Amino acid sequence: MKRIGGICLLMVIAALLFVGCGGEKGPLKVFIWEQMDPKEQVQLDRHLASFMAANPDILVERVHYETEQLRTQFQNAALAGGGPELIYGPADQVGPFSIMGIIEPLESLFSQTEVDSFNAESLVRLARPGEESPHLWCLPDQLGNHLTLCYNKSYIQEPPTSIEEMIRLAKRNTIDTNADQRMERYGLVFNHREPFWLVPFLGAYGGWVMDDKGNPTLDTPAMVKALELLRGFKVEGITPRECDYDLAEALFKEGKAAFIINGPWSWQGYIDAGIDLGLTPIPQLAETGLWPTPMVSVKGYCLNVNSRGESREAALLLMRHLTSEISQDHLAAELGVIPSRRLAAGKAGAGHPLIGPSLAQIEHGRAMPVVAEMRAIWDVTRPELQAVLGMGKDPAEAARDMQAAALTKIAEMKGE
Repeated sequence: MKRIGGICLLMVIAALLFVGCGGEKGPLKVFIWEQMDPKEQVQLDRHLASFMAANPDILVERVHYETEQLRTQFQNAALAGGGPELIYGPADQVGPFSIMGIIEPLESLFSQTEVDSFNAESLVRLARPGEESPHLWCLPDQLGNHLTLCYNKSYIQEPPTSIEEMIRLAKRNTIDTNADQRMERYGLVFNHREPFWLVPFLGAYGGWVMDDKGNPTLDTPAMVKALELLRGFKVEGITPRECDYDLAEALFKEGKAAFIINGPWSWQGYIDAGIDLGLTPIPQLAETGLWPTPMVSVKGYCLNVNSRGESREAALLLMRHLTSEISQDHLAAELGVIPSRRLAAGKAGAGHPLIGPSLAQIEHGRAMPVVAEMRAIWDVTRPELQAVLGMGKDPAEAARDMQAAALTKIAEMKGE
């Protein structure tokens, strides 16, 4: 009797475990962490809803972070063995994530036919240290992610053909007539806090952030000139004294700025706000005859190396859905971004008035390096840029300090 009773007890426990771990447990959860613009988030939610309608056994939850916060949060979580199944962001995150071993190579998870349906220039391939063959690390949904000069046609009838002319037009459109001493309109607004907005002007003076071997090239006359130019915008009074991304967005949407420098993720939002929007490449610098060189990259989805089993399979299915031709058609039609799939890109040019000017800007851009050293360069350039624009540091001193800090940080990354 004791043996029979023991067997019955085990059967009861097994039955309870089956109920607790079987059909009663609910849908399989997949998490995405992203750093999208509000308009992109609306698109993503729509695509997630259609995915979950077609796959009712999968529940997708997304969490939004700002770009730098997303990278830090994901690194900490993934290195501890956790984190979301998918992370969405620009291609420069691939370098450090791949070296840390926290994202999964994708070439064996997708067929060659699937991979070939993307534009080759949109696929992020990078070899890990000590390996010769590059891996595919990111499945992109858009190509570009580049800065362009946007203008309000109510104030600017013809786009400037040089930076010098842009400054003259910005001065003309900087108006302070309010009794409360608040500016009625600024000539030019952009994010002062991130070096991504510095890079185009660095190129206008013939500079770049690194050489072809990944060595930083920050302490140069070009960097000093670019920092002086951006600080000059503040000295001339055509930009706010302090201006982050959110302030620049608000001023332009409210009709309180003639020009803004921003990327494809933002353009449809300006139109929806009632702005008669014009786009043009950031114009040539007459002093040098060179075009500014905004960084051009892709944005897309990476797979967490900690993703396993059913969650991993569901994440791969979701990646296919979010980067599908239909999803990219919606992105192009509603946001004006350039799709990464060949067929979607071919249709987009004639389907949205912003695609043409966007492609014109790409012609003057430079590919964003996806090497791990890029992470160090962003980290050391950011505080120096802020110090210069805050009038607390000389541009030449800032250039020297960012180069020294970059060399130190890169050596630490390599364990030297």
